[in-house]
Amino acid sequence: MDALDRKILNIMQKNSRITVKQIAEECFISSPSVSVRLQNLEGLGYIRTYQAILDHQKLGFLIKAYVNCAVPAKDKKDFYRYIEEIPNVVECDCITGDYSMLLKVYYSNTIELDEFITDLQRFGDTKTHIVFSTNVGPRGLQIQINE
Repeated sequence: MDALDRKILNIMQKNSRITVKQIAEECFISSPSVSVRLQNLEGLGYIRTYQAILDHQKLGFLIKAYVNCAVPAKDKKDFYRYIEEIPNVVECDCITGDYSMLLKVYYSNTIELDEFITDLQRFGDTKTHIVFSTNVGPRGLQIQINE
């Protein structure tokens, strides 16, 4: 990956709907060159997917929370199968520390969140943090362009 690929990745993270022509103009290369570079970046796994970032509150999901769960190693496979079936879980990370899992969830209200946590506790102790506000929203990781 060269500096131009890194620049393209930075541009794509700011707006994945930008046209190939607009990227070409910003990078001072041809549109076909941009297309080839994007295909290569996708093929090598640097770009995994294209996704819209939705306003969850406007969609009625008023509660955003982070839930820690202490899942014993022997239960991880069952836990992952369970979590994959819960559409309100938008991220699940295996972490270090007192809890082994960190979940990012969205729910319409605290009653639904409480029902989820009650069910989740079959895998281990939980600790929940409800988000009041998000001052820095989802954003891309800025990649250094220097060669």
